[in-house]
Amino acid sequence: MLYPDNSADKLGFTEVKELIKAHCLSTMGQQMVDKIQVMNNFDLIRKFLSQANEFKNILQNDVALPINHFFDIKSLANKVRIEGTFLSEEEFFQIQTSLTTVFAVIAYFNEREGQYPNLEALFEHLPIEKSILKKIDMVLDAKGKIRPNASRELQDITSGISKAEQEARRKIDHIFKSASSSGWTADGSLTIRDGRLCIPLLAENKRKLKGFIHDESATGQTVYIEPEEVFSLNNRIRDFEFERRREIVRILTQLTDELRPYVPLLLSYHGLLTKLDFVRAKALFAIDVEGVMPVVVNEARLRFINARHPLLFLSFKKEQKTVAPLNVQIDEGTRIITVSGPNAGGKSVCMKTVGLLQMMIQAGLLIPADESSTAGVFKQLFVDIGDDQSIESDLSTYSAHLSKMKHFVEMANGKTMILIDEFGTGTDPQFGGPIAEAVLESLNHKKVRGMVTTHYSNLKIFSSNTEGIENASMLFDNVQMKPLYQLEVGKPGSSYAFEIAQKIGLPPQVLNLAKNKIGFTQKKVDTLLVDLEREKKEIYDTKVQLNRQQKRVDDLLTENEKLKSYLEENQRALIRDAKQQAKDIITNANKLVENTIAEIKNNQADKEKTRALRENLNREAQKNTVKTEASAAKQIADEEIRVGDWVKLTDSNTTGQVMEIAKDNIIIAIGDLRTVAKRKRVQKASRKEVPKEIRRAGTSASSTSDVAGFSPEIDVRGMRGEDALHAIEKLLDRAIMMSFGNLKVIHGKGDGILRKLIRGYLKKYNEVSHMEDEHPDRGGDGITYVHLK
Repeated sequence: MLYPDNSADKLGFTEVKELIKAHCLSTMGQQMVDKIQVMNNFDLIRKFLSQANEFKNILQNDVALPINHFFDIKSLANKVRIEGTFLSEEEFFQIQTSLTTVFAVIAYFNEREGQYPNLEALFEHLPIEKSILKKIDMVLDAKGKIRPNASRELQDITSGISKAEQEARRKIDHIFKSASSSGWTADGSLTIRDGRLCIPLLAENKRKLKGFIHDESATGQTVYIEPEEVFSLNNRIRDFEFERRREIVRILTQLTDELRPYVPLLLSYHGLLTKLDFVRAKALFAIDVEGVMPVVVNEARLRFINARHPLLFLSFKKEQKTVAPLNVQIDEGTRIITVSGPNAGGKSVCMKTVGLLQMMIQAGLLIPADESSTAGVFKQLFVDIGDDQSIESDLSTYSAHLSKMKHFVEMANGKTMILIDEFGTGTDPQFGGPIAEAVLESLNHKKVRGMVTTHYSNLKIFSSNTEGIENASMLFDNVQMKPLYQLEVGKPGSSYAFEIAQKIGLPPQVLNLAKNKIGFTQKKVDTLLVDLEREKKEIYDTKVQLNRQQKRVDDLLTENEKLKSYLEENQRALIRDAKQQAKDIITNANKLVENTIAEIKNNQADKEKTRALRENLNREAQKNTVKTEASAAKQIADEEIRVGDWVKLTDSNTTGQVMEIAKDNIIIAIGDLRTVAKRKRVQKASRKEVPKEIRRAGTSASSTSDVAGFSPEIDVRGMRGEDALHAIEKLLDRAIMMSFGNLKVIHGKGDGILRKLIRGYLKKYNEVSHMEDEHPDRGGDGITYVHLK
């Protein structure tokens, strides 16, 4: 699978395992970490990744899993197997504590059945044998000590010891007081010697008290005597203690015999604890490196998005620095990526990141990348990094490289990933380059996947002209002369040898001499690469600016289309109303004429009656006579315009509502849009002249559907400053028209640049009363509340 054997060390996988081991609670978990291997079984890889991902979810989003104590109960279970052996109190306490943890974990997952299926599979069909705990609980207390009443015999012995100790204490206290009153004792009180309670006597008085001398002071002036009466009682206590020990051994042996049938189950519990400790350590490491589970496919391909080297990420994290993310794709179309660029530009780190992350995935470890990344499965991983010259094997640097290339060419296939650093180096470039090119061509012919780094121009040219191989370069700021550590696929990179040498301060005459010594073609290629990179950056900056301008144009076109649609609808509504009014007038007029004719006929054309009917016709006609447009306009124009009035633009007949008056300028709301017009271009309109559709669109009080559909909240995280301000301005306009009291702007914390930009912008609006942060528990200064007047 891995070639050579030290590939894990070369890529940093061994260091990753050591960091995971540091999170283990038990030696069993650490031993399991040591056994982590790169796998090629797709189902196993997916299962182990899912387990780590589920445990990570528990640690971050759920109640803590009740895992506090892990002990090696496997060795204890193996000890129980042997007839005649017994476990000590401490060993039984370890089993008791471990089983309590096991049962608590199983209960935890039973409460969340189906939520963590891959972790639940760890104890599937595992019985909960609580009788083991009950047996131990009858013998041990909560501190792991033998209960005084573990058996009737032990209870009697404990009681006998207690009574004998009380009697011995009472007697020695009586003798000590008597000796003290006689002046026989030395300064001090009762003391312990050889585990016995003794009386300190002056040496000259030692014959006055019968007993056993256990010790004397350094000066010989004080002796420590155990009185004769107490000596026999203490011996009796000692006998009781021996009996107690024998009874405890008997109880522990009996308990061990009772546990012997459960040895296979204890081993299963041990396996569960070990796996939990192991998966927990992987999840904690994933949290440290911000690891996620990518999309896993059973194909020899990968697509890493915003990937970071885990070891570099942890190192930079301590220094409060960030790692430049890596975006790379290797598939059937782009099988091998040839990375070139300046020295110390990050080529090797880029390649090692790809190799290490792929190893982590195939070992069941979460990786620091976007969840949308895709990781495949490779059957073999071949690595050629560093100098593997060997004196013992008589291998030079180049010989070591060639031996690896031989293995690569012979053993690699379409499911192999190769990683080769500084391809072709170690010998004369005139010969090393063509050999490397031939090896690369052979590997490409076998559909091998992978990455190589090089400075050789012939490999760059070959990669540009060969299907399946793609050039890539590490970007370099040729103005400030520093690497950017960003991979750009599609073109080779210059080594910037002369530029870097010039920045370091190599004398100009040396540089000129070097330039004259290199071939004209090589100089031309390198210069072309530098110029291409510079032009690429200029094009990219121009593209960004054009995209920003195009977005602004698109927004204006959208607003224009909305306004056009609104005006067309307004015109259609006016025509419909006018037609309906004309139809009603004609209908009423016809009825009136018919009635008048009928009346004249009935009255036989009486002159007075006819005149009265004619006057009635004139009155009805005057009712439906429309005033001239000029007189109506003059009458309305003479009226004073106030905020809230409906007005009409004289040059377009567009109707809207006055939002604000500033000297000669009037701010008018036309539906969701606002415009500014001079006072002389505006005349007041009556509400009858304003179509219902416009009134509904222009006033928040009469538009329940508009208000219901309006949200006074906006999330501008990830937007550029200009786009965020544009979106906030549109929201503020609608909020003012609908009389909302406040807005909620979610801009995130970061470095606070976007927050300062937004707040500075909103301060220019007179309608904004004040702004404040969200509560610290709900986002703090990552959210701004904007209060409106």
